[in-house]
Amino acid sequence: MNCWVYILQCADGTLYTGWTSDLQKRLRMHNSGTASKYTRSRLPVEMVYSEPCAGRSEALRREAAIKRLTRIEKLMLIGR
Repeated sequence: MNCWVYILQCADGTLYTGWTSDLQKRLRMHNSGTASKYTRSRLPVEMVYSEPCAGRSEALRREAAIKRLTRIEKLMLIGR
């Protein structure tokens, strides 16, 4: 199963990191307010980064690693 780790930029400029097996569906869910409490109050969101992973466990590990990064390191990762 192919999975993805992604970073969203919220309308307030904050960054949100998550994982999914379907990037487009997950982005639609975030923008409809049904994917997470965090992004629900910060709409709209824009996907600014995605990275393929071999499976769920790899995606979860990579998500955790990205969440440990500082904001500046995350901005460098997404090329901003």
